[in-house]
Amino acid sequence: MTLIEKLQKRYATKKFDSTKKVSEDKIQRILEAANLSASSIGIQPYKFVLVRDEEKRKALVEHSFAQNQVVDASHLLVIAIRTDIDEKYLENYVDFMEVERGLPKGALDAYKEMAAGFLKMQDTPEKMNTWTAKQVYLAMGTLLIACAEEGVDSVPMEGFVPPMYDEVLGLKEKNLASVLVLPIGYGAEDDQYKQLKKVRRPLNYMIEEI
Repeated sequence: MTLIEKLQKRYATKKFDSTKKVSEDKIQRILEAANLSASSIGIQPYKFVLVRDEEKRKALVEHSFAQNQVVDASHLLVIAIRTDIDEKYLENYVDFMEVERGLPKGALDAYKEMAAGFLKMQDTPEKMNTWTAKQVYLAMGTLLIACAEEGVDSVPMEGFVPPMYDEVLGLKEKNLASVLVLPIGYGAEDDQYKQLKKVRRPLNYMIEEI
């Protein structure tokens, strides 16, 4: 099956089969793909929070507008922005890049200066959080494609209360703030959305050539 065929089968799963579990091998490949996602200036200003604690997952349902996918899915992933993006974070990232690429110290100073200038433009917490949240959406796109590639169902969720998620999961003290949620598993056979035809505009309608 081609990637396009797999994406044609992908749908927003509203009901998961709680008896079916996704193998750890598949989960690790999905997370590896997410880790390879693009991000602005490459600094990955987020973390993937894999919620394995069943009691915490149950506690999150009431903060998810009673969407049971949160607890019925095989795995629950929360993508959270980092709230500690600053000059020190950037310096650590650049040092890491230089080591990984076998470069001498200071080889990426021009990149660091450019990136620092960009970060200074995000001069309020609101601006910084808006920018980092945009990177989360890029990662979510990669996650959805990776799930489809692995033959796993998923549903991206904005319908939850981030401050309550942060409280239940203890994210604030880790300098994290939840932005998106992704339950991952296998859709129930009686999920009505599983059988519906996927509807998208024709490609020639969606493409504007200039």
